[in-house]
Amino acid sequence: MRATAMSDLRGEGLETIKQPITGSEDLTDLSQPSQALAQFYKALNGRNLALMEENWDSSWEAAMDNPLGGIKRGWGEIRLTYEQLFKSQGTYTFEFWDYTLHRSGDVFWVVGRERGRLITAGATLELAIRTTRLCRRAEDRWRQIHHHGSIEDPELLARYLAAVRTDSPRP
Repeated sequence: MRATAMSDLRGEGLETIKQPITGSEDLTDLSQPSQALAQFYKALNGRNLALMEENWDSSWEAAMDNPLGGIKRGWGEIRLTYEQLFKSQGTYTFEFWDYTLHRSGDVFWVVGRERGRLITAGATLELAIRTTRLCRRAEDRWRQIHHHGSIEDPELLARYLAAVRTDSPRP
């Protein structure tokens, strides 16, 4: 394989964005991919189910695969996962960082990392999650159509699940 072809496969020249998206950003122009992501994190960190529903595509094509809910299809199933998280005790914050933004026509996707902090009565968890989000344009704004998240550390994953599941004992 030629050297130039190999560098194309490695994604050289693609900017890695280090500035985190927290949800506290200005949301005046949801036609911008970064603001669609900011809207998601505002909904997540604010436990705002109505805003979360506004961010997600409502079609049966929406899909999410994450540590808390497993694979969920369609907003109805995805919603249940967020309801469970929003009912969890303690406080949490998440932000998206160290990512690349890719765009093709009416679709954009981001590949990066989420970091979070979950504080309960008995523990503080520092979370590290590999995250991919895919959005597509619907009218004048972006709607999330797919999310995949993974926690690599099995012990951290078990502690996170125990902390946020309302039917489980706290860590």
